[in-house]
Amino acid sequence: MVRGMPTRQARGGTLILGGGFGGAYVARHLGERGATIVSVENFMLFSPMLPEAASGTLEPRHCVVPLRMMCPHAELLLGRATELNEEAQTVTIETEIGTQVAEYENLVVAVGSVSRTLPIPGLAEHGLGFHDLVDAIRLRNHVLRRLETAVIDPDNTERELTFVFVGAGYAGVEALGELSDLVRDALRHYPMLREAPQHWVLVDAAPKILPEIPTGLGEYAARLLTERGVDIRISTTLESAEAHAVTLSDGSRIETHTLVWTAGVRPRPAVEQFGLPLDERGRVRVDPFLRVEGRSNVWALGDAARVPNLATPDHPDPPTSQHVLRQARRLARNLTGTPEPYRFRMIGQVATLGRYKGIAEIPGFRLRGFVAWWITRTYHLYQVPLISRKLRIVTDWTVALFFRRDITELSGLAEPHRLGE
Repeated sequence: MVRGMPTRQARGGTLILGGGFGGAYVARHLGERGATIVSVENFMLFSPMLPEAASGTLEPRHCVVPLRMMCPHAELLLGRATELNEEAQTVTIETEIGTQVAEYENLVVAVGSVSRTLPIPGLAEHGLGFHDLVDAIRLRNHVLRRLETAVIDPDNTERELTFVFVGAGYAGVEALGELSDLVRDALRHYPMLREAPQHWVLVDAAPKILPEIPTGLGEYAARLLTERGVDIRISTTLESAEAHAVTLSDGSRIETHTLVWTAGVRPRPAVEQFGLPLDERGRVRVDPFLRVEGRSNVWALGDAARVPNLATPDHPDPPTSQHVLRQARRLARNLTGTPEPYRFRMIGQVATLGRYKGIAEIPGFRLRGFVAWWITRTYHLYQVPLISRKLRIVTDWTVALFFRRDITELSGLAEPHRLGE
């Protein structure tokens, strides 16, 4: 016990730091054994559906799952872990009402990740992220505000209708595809902009987009985006950003008010405070049983961990949802029974490219177009926990079949007025 601070024992002896994919699913799989989850939010974000939340296809609340509903046997403590004392087996937590201490028998580190940024001049000041629900809502409002600005500032319409995405992995490609559909739908309500050219730019340092998937599917995605007017700049990097322009390594200067950064993730900086062994990328090093190296009762998984996989011994797991789901299942079993090494072979890769278009690689098949788009949606729906959430998502999708995307811009919610103003 730490003197002067309220102290609690983790439910079931298991303390989970982080309520994202990894932490939430470990708690869910532990079932009635229980756990205490420490999270700054009371929900788990189902990140594969983030692009649809940004475009308005999904109501943003429907791509998150309340932790208290998802993990009914777990205790939720809203706060942020700031200090780990392995000798005392305690974690110090900053909450809204002050500092508390939680004691544990087993500790699970699942703090997740943040956007990986680079020291590029102007990026931090002018770039928009796309990593969590706040980012998605902010980006949607920003894009719709550009249309409104283009109406009242016709001399700068070209600049306002230019959108630059840096990072051509899953996040960048799917976000661009959904948001370009949003703008296309919205322009029917802006008659003065219907003939104005849009300029969507996709930038990546790699020699091709979507390098994670087979070359044939990546080429199809590039060809489809090009046909839709997307300006793809491969083997190109962002050199600098200004309030109204970006400069690329190919020497071009593009006037724009929208720079979206989707160039990867890195472990949340909080892991550096815990004194655990880290690799060169700042990820917690774990053994094949998902135990932190050199520890017997500290475990880690997800984006903040370097997870070895016996099925792919030449490289650790990538930060994808399907890998984290399997890590969580294995870790929960190791906590409740005889530990076994983690082994998982990826069952496929899927991505959407906007309305009715997608790519999918599943065992024995490489699909594209409408079928791949349908498989992608079906797979994601299957992975969503809770029947109530699945039904809400299906309802949103059904409505979207008959009506165009909503164009309400709600950026004012970020700065509510004072009472009486």
